Amino acid sequence: MTEGTTSAEGADTLTRLEQEGDIAADYLEGLLDIADLDGDIDMDVEGDRASVSIISDVSTRDLQKLVGRDGEVLEALQELTRLAVHRETGDRSRLMLDIAGYRARKRADLTELAAEAAAEVKSSGEPKQLKPMTPFERKVVHDAVKAAGMRSESEGEEPQRFVVVLPN
Repeated sequence: MTEGTTSAEGADTLTRLEQEGDIAADYLEGLLDIADLDGDIDMDVEGDRASVSIISDVSTRDLQKLVGRDGEVLEALQELTRLAVHRETGDRSRLMLDIAGYRARKRADLTELAAEAAAEVKSSGEPKQLKPMTPFERKVVHDAVKAAGMRSESEGEEPQRFVVVLPN
């Protein structure tokens, strides 16, 4: 494959992800209107997926309704948004949705948890099992454990699937 082909494929992927973001933003703006909630839509491309955030300059208390307990409503809205994108494009979407910074805060907390678990496993030589997590949470933990130079794997069945940090 030539460099030109790779560059063209990269541009096509970026265009596709931006299109996903636009479709998702339109869908979410309609949802905010229906729910009579204030929020701005921020779109980006992070790695190999579109990323859409709903943010607000005023109190995020109203947006917390869209996050729900432990992010349950956020997860459901993300799936609905992915379905809206799929309906328009015909392609499966891996779009990530964040509302009021919930996922960003969760990512930071999980990265810290994973680093602590990796350090504990490194010093003890014993595997450490973490609490059950969503697929998003497990991905963040796996990435952080790998960055710490350790190994991890997921075990169990949804919704009780969890990460085990393993010694090298």
